[in-house]
Amino acid sequence: MPSSPENLRLNIGEVLLSKGILNEEHLQILRGHPNRRQLPVHRLILELNLASEQDTLQALAKVHGVEFQDLENFAIPEALLESVPLKLIFHYRFLPLAVSADEITIACGDIPSRLELAHFRLLLKREVRFLLTTPSRIDAVIKSQFGLGAETVEKLRESSQSELLDDEELVFDLADSTIEERWKQKETNKDGAAEGTISDLVDQILAEALRLRATDVHFEPCAGSVRLRYRIDGTLQSIPVPGELRRLYAAIVSRLKVMAELDISERRLPQDGRISMKTKGESYDLRVSVIPAKHGENLCLRILGRQSLHLGLEQLGMLPTQETLFARILRLPQGLILISGPTGSGKTTTLYAALNHTNDGQHKIITIEDPVEYQIEGIAQIQTHDAIGLSFAKGLRAILRHDPDVVLVGEVRDRETAEIAVRSAQTGHLVFSTLHANDSVSAIPRLIDIGVEAPALGASLRCSIAQRLSRRICKRCAAPSPPPEKKLIEEMTKVLNLPAGELQFQIGQGCIECRQTGVKGQIALYEFAIINEITTEAIHAQASLAQLRKTAKATGWRPLRQIAFRRVQDGTHPFGQATPRFTG
Repeated sequence: MPSSPENLRLNIGEVLLSKGILNEEHLQILRGHPNRRQLPVHRLILELNLASEQDTLQALAKVHGVEFQDLENFAIPEALLESVPLKLIFHYRFLPLAVSADEITIACGDIPSRLELAHFRLLLKREVRFLLTTPSRIDAVIKSQFGLGAETVEKLRESSQSELLDDEELVFDLADSTIEERWKQKETNKDGAAEGTISDLVDQILAEALRLRATDVHFEPCAGSVRLRYRIDGTLQSIPVPGELRRLYAAIVSRLKVMAELDISERRLPQDGRISMKTKGESYDLRVSVIPAKHGENLCLRILGRQSLHLGLEQLGMLPTQETLFARILRLPQGLILISGPTGSGKTTTLYAALNHTNDGQHKIITIEDPVEYQIEGIAQIQTHDAIGLSFAKGLRAILRHDPDVVLVGEVRDRETAEIAVRSAQTGHLVFSTLHANDSVSAIPRLIDIGVEAPALGASLRCSIAQRLSRRICKRCAAPSPPPEKKLIEEMTKVLNLPAGELQFQIGQGCIECRQTGVKGQIALYEFAIINEITTEAIHAQASLAQLRKTAKATGWRPLRQIAFRRVQDGTHPFGQATPRFTG
């Protein structure tokens, strides 16, 4: 081992420099960093994001002369678990690899200190041989094999107060009028250690959802287990959880209800609430939905990141020509702009980016939504309330008497709302709204079917936009994909105006960064239908959907399928995962 931390710092830097991972400028940053004395160099490198975790740990292993293993697809053998207490694995974050009568081999995410090695020898009653792997790999193996929150559940199992977690104790009699006070007392008094750990467990579940960039968290109780699922990049993915979570489920539900300020005594009716939280400097709102089911209450938490409020038009994922067009549309003094797409396609993010773009202090902006998902400074936002008669239509009438320049109607749901929105767009207001339609062109006959008169629609509608969310290829494991069938190649060459030999097809192979899915993150695909004089005449004539599409194509409209082809060609969208679903 090197004689001093400074020598160690230089050696690790030199190893990464020799591999071309760091350069001389990076080494100067490390030498002059104010935390160079407090943090080991490999942690400083990771904190500054100068090298990947794997490259950094491999350099650390080389400096110390120890072995490094990636341990991909590794699972701890059951025989080893009998000789290593789980709480040691959870506390010290290591993986046992092999054991004999007098020696055990473990994988660590850092070089253990002499004191830690002495503890290992004492607790495991064997000599300890260690090698290095990445900390993220250790966490992944622990979560995969024991389940998310296994460490907390283990503490609860060993706690002498675990009987406090019985359903009857946590979920009190429905007639008890002091239920909230009793819960708060249990969380704050000295006998409330178990409940405090339940809070930790809930925090771990939410933190993991944020780390994985999940948009929704689903708690689904079954007869003898609980299923936890995150919606990541548009797809629901099951998350391993300890089997004991079923016994703790009532406590988890009660904890989330308390956080959302819901009635924890009510288990027969659906409830909706909201949780505000902040982690690592980012603020989030969680929209909580609770529904009663056969084996217990199901919970769905929609994660709304406030950072999406500040997206610029350039961050939405539009093609350059679309971004320029959208910016020009937002400068219109009046007219109706519709955005269509399924639930979870990013319509709200697009609308709020548009509002931010127009929120320059010179426009009066009012919205009516159900619910108000994000709060924007300087904009008046109204929440509908059907129970007291505050519908979209009634709220929109009130808005028009308040001298607005820009109006956002959360969704066109009925004839009355649609007619008022169309009329507003004809009387000097720029109106944004959403509509359920298959694509941008089919939004036109959809509004006519609702009851809007064709001449009024043609005179007010300025642009119809359809959007979908597409999964991004994981850049770490992207690789060429075999070409598709001949018919599709011919279609792409025609759309992209490229020879077949220049077409590119990629797909993610799957790695630790993308959790073996091959995709990481999402990007929106946009389809613009600009309403010009030719299209307006077709609307007045109540042309069929096929005729409207033909007219739109003649004036530059391109369907989502063709936009997806462009994303396949530029290496953003993985070929073969969603492209064939786009029609038009």
